[in-house]
Amino acid sequence: MKDVAQLTVEEAKAELARLAKEIAAADGAYYQDDAPDLTDAEYDALKHYNAAIEARFPQLVRPDSPSKRVGAAVQSKFNKITHRFPMLSLGDVFAIAEVADFVMSVKRFLNSSENIAFMAEPKIDGLSFTARYENRRFVSGATRGDGVVGEDISENLKTIKQLPLVLPPDAPEIVEVRGEVYMAKKDFLALNEKNAADGGKIFANPRNAAAGSLRQLDPKITAARRLSIWAYTWGEVSVPQWQTQAEFFQKLQEWGFPVNPLNKICYSLADMEANFAQMMEIRASLPYDIDGIVYKVNDIVLQERLGFLTRTPRWAIAHKFPAEQALTRINNIRVQVGRTGVLTPVADLEPVNVGGVMVAHATLHNEDEIKRKDFRIGDMVVVQRAGDVIPQVVEVKFDKRPVDAKPYEFPHRCPECGAHAVREEGEAAWRCSGGLTCPAQAKEHLKHFVAKEAFDIVGLGDKVIEEFYDDGILRTPVDIFTLEQRNGTMATPDLFAFAEESGLHIEQRSGWGKASAQKLFDAVNARRKISLPRFIYALGIPQVGAATALLLAKNYGSFAALEQEMMARETAKLVTIDGIGANMAQDIVEFFNEPHNIGAIAALRKHVIIEEFVDDEIKDSPLSGKTVVFTGTLEQMTRAEAKAMAQKYGAKVAGSVSAHTDLVVVGADAGSKAKKAAELGVKTISEDEFLTMVK
Repeated sequence: MKDVAQLTVEEAKAELARLAKEIAAADGAYYQDDAPDLTDAEYDALKHYNAAIEARFPQLVRPDSPSKRVGAAVQSKFNKITHRFPMLSLGDVFAIAEVADFVMSVKRFLNSSENIAFMAEPKIDGLSFTARYENRRFVSGATRGDGVVGEDISENLKTIKQLPLVLPPDAPEIVEVRGEVYMAKKDFLALNEKNAADGGKIFANPRNAAAGSLRQLDPKITAARRLSIWAYTWGEVSVPQWQTQAEFFQKLQEWGFPVNPLNKICYSLADMEANFAQMMEIRASLPYDIDGIVYKVNDIVLQERLGFLTRTPRWAIAHKFPAEQALTRINNIRVQVGRTGVLTPVADLEPVNVGGVMVAHATLHNEDEIKRKDFRIGDMVVVQRAGDVIPQVVEVKFDKRPVDAKPYEFPHRCPECGAHAVREEGEAAWRCSGGLTCPAQAKEHLKHFVAKEAFDIVGLGDKVIEEFYDDGILRTPVDIFTLEQRNGTMATPDLFAFAEESGLHIEQRSGWGKASAQKLFDAVNARRKISLPRFIYALGIPQVGAATALLLAKNYGSFAALEQEMMARETAKLVTIDGIGANMAQDIVEFFNEPHNIGAIAALRKHVIIEEFVDDEIKDSPLSGKTVVFTGTLEQMTRAEAKAMAQKYGAKVAGSVSAHTDLVVVGADAGSKAKKAAELGVKTISEDEFLTMVK
């Protein structure tokens, strides 16, 4: 990976886009399939790199950033449970200096110079769960899922003997206890030994074994496997009976839940550093896997003041253990072509075990990175599984370089279609100029269109997309919605060369039949009505991920309203949306003014209904949809707290007053913003009035 300090703005933008895509794919493999294609350290390396770029270029933070993302969509084979309170993930750090930055950020947000106590908890490498109790009886259990909706694992969770099914009389009437399901190392080894003898599945690590065991359709299988739990937090609770994390742990123990005995209060950064070092030292001897330490503000009142970012709490952080490394050989360097045409070099490695996971491939990022580190085919290199996704090739062992190793020449033609590759001034990436005439780009665009966060069409996986594209059955997204109509008939000759000769008969294809073909048609028809955020995301607009699509949906309400303003190149409202900068706004506008895109959207709208957006959570809020500006010194909260509170209730927070501003909250010693509000006739309110409004 390129040194963050050396990245240009355009390079950083390209890297963040690449990281968002790669980490999203890894999340799906990890959370949904229980078959991660990256090790924890590789995954952590990518996220750490992403976080470092975002820290240096905060104006480039993508709404679909991995830092805002949790898990993946639930599997269809399980019923769904919507969490009363979202199950959010934690931000990751990898050095004590970053822990220090976290502590300082907490103090700045609270405007406090006092020492703050943190609860340090071993970060269990398992599967998150929530257990709901009503009238002190267990009623349901769920996985984290995507943080909002999880899988119903009630029957399976009940098979874990450590989980109390009835709470004592002094427990709240309603409480959700959350924690981690894990498999102890000895139980993992015993399971793999038994499966090997029986010809069953061999799990890669205890986390995979725990996840696979917990998500069995037959609870008897779960019961036969020795799963364990640690409890460490809560969701909904009718009457909280604790004021600190430590008091909550005491309550958990009184109710019969297992609480990790290694949890410890740290009163200073030195305490946190010492605790981390101790956990590193004893990690290998623990009977279960941990991959870091979680630090939480111990005081619950302070937690509530700090609140949450989009997907992570401000009051907690995960300090991950360092990467593991190994030495291997680069057997080949090849170039992959992505959906946006970016040519990405990939090293094919002699497979090597890095921390228990076989690594065979690693990205080399771009031509500049290859030249800077002088990677060559045949080189012996150090491969690292760092704190955030994908494997990194860290360095070349020049003393082991073959005498005939030649410098790698980056191709300036697309390896998929042969079109010229171009590199814009200031960019690190080479891009294929073939556009949608390039099979790689067209295929990747189709895969994006049917992805889970987009149209989510079951049955159109990557292999089917590639097969149908190669045989001329699919070329553009709209072709998906004419599949059933064209099946058994002659297709349009200029688009479907394969179909021109033989007609579409999907049921006659190898691996298909009438039932499977009809199942595909039904899956397509079930997606002819789609929510506005999903539709926007599916279009593949540059820089617009799922989170940005949701922002656009919230602010425009309908696709027609968004399209009309973008085609008119009206960006005044767009750039006031917190999270959308001028650069991103320009990409969105240009997308809606490209003739090919206009035609594609028009064709799609003949086949799908795009629902208008209604945010049920905030539709009744007096701040919903309003643009709010804060000015002056606030006395009852920090500016960061006020901004977070306004956004929580559906407001858009802007930094300056304009004709698009709805409300200005005026604190002490207000300056030019209050004056401009008066000139424009924008309503102003005091801090007390703002607090009354949100309460």
